[in-house]
Amino acid sequence: MSRRYRFNPKALIPLVVLHGVAVVFFSSWYVQIGPCSFAHRGPKVHILLLSSWRSGSSFLGQVFSQHPSVFYLSEPAWHVWTKEWKSGEGAHRLAVRELLRHIYRCDFSVMGSYLPEKPNVSSLFMWTHSRALCSPPACPVNATSGIQCRQKCDARGLKKVEETCRAHSHLVIKETRFFELESLYPLLQDPSLDLRIVHLVRDPRAVMRSREKSAKVLRRDNAIVLEHRNVPAAEVNYEVMEKICQSHVRINDRAVREPPPFLKGRYKRIRYEDVARDPLKEVNNFYEFVGLQMTKKVEEWIYGVTHGKGTGTDKEAFQITSRNASEVSQAWRTVLQHNKVKRVQEVCKAAMSLLGYRTVDREEEQRRLEIDLLRPKEFSWDLSKT
Repeated sequence: MSRRYRFNPKALIPLVVLHGVAVVFFSSWYVQIGPCSFAHRGPKVHILLLSSWRSGSSFLGQVFSQHPSVFYLSEPAWHVWTKEWKSGEGAHRLAVRELLRHIYRCDFSVMGSYLPEKPNVSSLFMWTHSRALCSPPACPVNATSGIQCRQKCDARGLKKVEETCRAHSHLVIKETRFFELESLYPLLQDPSLDLRIVHLVRDPRAVMRSREKSAKVLRRDNAIVLEHRNVPAAEVNYEVMEKICQSHVRINDRAVREPPPFLKGRYKRIRYEDVARDPLKEVNNFYEFVGLQMTKKVEEWIYGVTHGKGTGTDKEAFQITSRNASEVSQAWRTVLQHNKVKRVQEVCKAAMSLLGYRTVDREEEQRRLEIDLLRPKEFSWDLSKT
């Protein structure tokens, strides 16, 4: 058995990371800032927050959204996948890429193919997750919660959305529906875009545990990912996890091991667990990567949502609430059945080794939280390059 490194789990800094697709009800969701009253005229930075479902992308998206320089939009590809749900993942790549191209240019006319004939702002998926859409000029008030945003900030048409988009220097789109980088190459080579990719990954065993809690919500996406193959119900999550893990390896090959010239310096990978252990340090690191500076209000917001108690209830599975990171990030170790852990380790073996996640050989080893299953980030990054 390989050597295990020990650490004190009490030293983990609490972090809330919730993932999913529902409306936010947490009252301190938004940072209150002054309205943007003019269009940003300098060069814009375009950021793709790339992840998979149940990996902490909702929290990381909010870390971007709370910054006053950021226009944030969550999962616009949902509209493509929902409208053309009978097609498989591969068939959607071109449409999703062109959707992103238009949105990065603050041109929302492309949404006409996927929204009602006379759309409201509320027609956009997870629109209340965007601070920018819940404050001027998109909204007449600075909403203090998702509920207030829904009540006060909905409007007919998307002109205000475009105006608000143009008023910010950084345009961030969160997506969970990419499994490779090649289809994004035309965006990376587009001289009108300054595209940076922030790739968030998480321990596959923790993702598996979270997916089980959200099985019904993910059913349609699972079918699209698996190209509508007839897969036994008991095997669906494992096959989806295998594809997600294979995508991590493939993306590493393209972005780290042998990146094309136009991708060098424009890709950064982040592990959820590193953010859990030192959120401010990690946030500052990827803020620097995309050219953002930490503000006092954003720092206070991060502190507020990363210092909570417990792991949250099942009803909160799609909300961002204040939770204890040491419990959230390790919850799979006490809840997930060991036979399921072993199966995930089998289908995700290459990705886990690449990303620095140690496997467990026995159930006793899984349950002992003082055994650290995360290799140092530096070790993981060095391995990625070999």
